[in-house]
Amino acid sequence: MSNQLNNAPVDEQIPVFSFGNFTLLMLLVFLTTLITAIFLPDWLPGLTKSMSGNTPSAFWYLSRGSAVTAYILLWLSMMLGTGISNKLGSLWPGLPPTIELHQYTSILGLAFGVFHGFILLGDKYMNFTIAQILVPFNTAYAPLAIGLGQIALYIWLILDISFYIRKVIGKKTWRAIHFASFLTFASVLTHAIIAGTDTSSQWMQYTYLATSGLLVFMILYRIFSTIAHNREKKQRLQAVPPKLQVQ
Repeated sequence: MSNQLNNAPVDEQIPVFSFGNFTLLMLLVFLTTLITAIFLPDWLPGLTKSMSGNTPSAFWYLSRGSAVTAYILLWLSMMLGTGISNKLGSLWPGLPPTIELHQYTSILGLAFGVFHGFILLGDKYMNFTIAQILVPFNTAYAPLAIGLGQIALYIWLILDISFYIRKVIGKKTWRAIHFASFLTFASVLTHAIIAGTDTSSQWMQYTYLATSGLLVFMILYRIFSTIAHNREKKQRLQAVPPKLQVQ
């Protein structure tokens, strides 16, 4: 880990990926998913049919698996992010590695989110078009839930890009943008519960309950610790005797 990462303030940490590498990663995920969804049924028809029954296809299973992975990575990134703001991350594993992990998990989760959406182009049961994948609230199946997921993905992309333009937009704007991460998580969770076919399974219900509960705890800890800190600071200032004016 570089000295620059260790010594820089939290708001001035350099992203663990360069913007070029981040852009290349997103482009590769998008193109690979697109090529797989469009051409895999013709290249390997036996493979896609082997995972197909009367309802879900191989692409549906791939989308479901990547969706759960993206959700867990988003949750982990949120937990690490709140751990940075409420200083719990400085206790373990330490602030610099917490910041690194926060960025890694956010970018990796975004990649899985992109894969989750575009791999459905290969699913012949749902038969999504690229316009339905890209434009929110444009599907016949669960339009509200899917639209929320699409909007969440766009906000997620903006959040990750904000790592690289922090100096341009300023700290206040950057922090305001990062508050949108809570909207992203809420939208993804709503999308998963309503549109997800695994919602009825007990293990997924426990996963949603545990992850959202832990995140709410971290948020409340942040709020109450800030209130306590401000109260303590106010009390210290009130305890300081006023300076006598020099005649």
